[in-house]
Amino acid sequence: MKSKNTISVFARVASWLLFAAVALAPLPFGSSEPTAIAFWCVVLGVCVLLAPIRSLGVGEFALAAFALLIIAAYAFVLHEQLAEHPWSAAATPDPIWYEAASALGIPLQPSVSLARNQPWFELGRPLVCLLAIVGGFLVGNFRGRTLIKIIGWSGAIYAAYGILAHLIDPTRLLWREKEAYLGSVTGTFVNRNTAAAYFGSCAVLWSLLLWERVRLEMPPGPIEWQKMPSRLLRATPKTIAVAFVMLFVCLAAMFMTGSRGGVVLSLLALLVAFTVFFRRDLPRLSGIVTALAAGGATALILLQLLGGGVNARFDLQGIADEGRLETYKSTLRIIADHPWFGTGQGTFAYALPAYRSDKVSMWGVWDIAHNTLLEIASDMGVPIAILVVIGWIVIFAVLIHGVRSRRRDLIIPVAALAVGILAVLHSLIDFSLQIPGYSIVALSLIGAGLAQSFGDRTKKAKTLAVVEIDPSARVFAEMQPKAERPASIPKAPAL
Repeated sequence: MKSKNTISVFARVASWLLFAAVALAPLPFGSSEPTAIAFWCVVLGVCVLLAPIRSLGVGEFALAAFALLIIAAYAFVLHEQLAEHPWSAAATPDPIWYEAASALGIPLQPSVSLARNQPWFELGRPLVCLLAIVGGFLVGNFRGRTLIKIIGWSGAIYAAYGILAHLIDPTRLLWREKEAYLGSVTGTFVNRNTAAAYFGSCAVLWSLLLWERVRLEMPPGPIEWQKMPSRLLRATPKTIAVAFVMLFVCLAAMFMTGSRGGVVLSLLALLVAFTVFFRRDLPRLSGIVTALAAGGATALILLQLLGGGVNARFDLQGIADEGRLETYKSTLRIIADHPWFGTGQGTFAYALPAYRSDKVSMWGVWDIAHNTLLEIASDMGVPIAILVVIGWIVIFAVLIHGVRSRRRDLIIPVAALAVGILAVLHSLIDFSLQIPGYSIVALSLIGAGLAQSFGDRTKKAKTLAVVEIDPSARVFAEMQPKAERPASIPKAPAL
């Protein structure tokens, strides 16, 4: 039997590996190269192996069982795509193999996959996503707050770098020449849309850290919103000033990307985070409606003041590109022809040319569907896509339960819920979750939010000797009867 000290060492190493992944994954061009993906698979795999596993409750066991079901279904589809002799009668070889054999005059071994072995080569992307959410779940039991800080600080650093690099030399991306988006801030990412989702997610975290510290400065009882500005401006605490500056840096970088979808959805996530965090301080219905209206007005003002490039793109191109809409239609035709097992994981670029609409310009290559759900259905089949949709519904249901039930460490499930909404909605119009530099960050945070949505883990975390100081304990204590209040309330740690 392992001692507590041994478990503590393993827990610390696992948390350090996860922190390194969320902090450094965006750095090498969003970690989209195969070598980087393989590296993070190894790092996160070791993190999952070393992270302590506590006993599961009924809800957690059901969540784990459903995750195993999705993994088993995914493995079955991969087998059918890669096997010379599939098990299912519905796994018929793609007709392109017979056409190629006839044209070449030589026999070819057919397969379900349009490109032989491509599903195996593309396995790294879904694997790194799985390891990130599992690692976030295991580490998030006892280091969820530190995870938020690591993501927030690293995001602010990348945002500051992106702004300065754009002002100094917009033609360079790290040590390479920038080939596209010369007029946009992309940070260390190649694509501005993924950069916008990343900076927006970091802005959500800084906004929650800011609101949490603002709430701690307010007197016990209901918040007097009219007196809040004057109270904070009289003697602004250092932690609030730092959080506000970091939030502004992330917002500035987000707006400077010029991404329409990324900016609008990030503003929506900020609005959700604010409303959900303060929902107990607002009147039942009228207060929430007022908060949503005020938040929406603030978002529009920010869009007008800081989002000049975004507004210009709306004026020139409208809400959506015609090429993207036509590609969605083409992808639906691919799905109609390959409904059960798809064309093979990672084969979208090979499948689309035969279905590409003549209304789309021939300039460029559409190697990504710009809709992750449609691409999953195209590559892996409709059943897997349905399971993925159900999985996200379950995740959001658990996070909502966590938001409603928790008092301490509330910002962890709130952050996971807001960032999850941003990531999922953005993946329906782009491919941010297909870039490991963003998916590792977002899914690790969502995993931590899931872990914190199953009751209070404070007592269990003490057994690991890695308990974090909880600055929201004061807010929690103020909501309890005097007899139940703790004897002392820890001071909020510095950012």
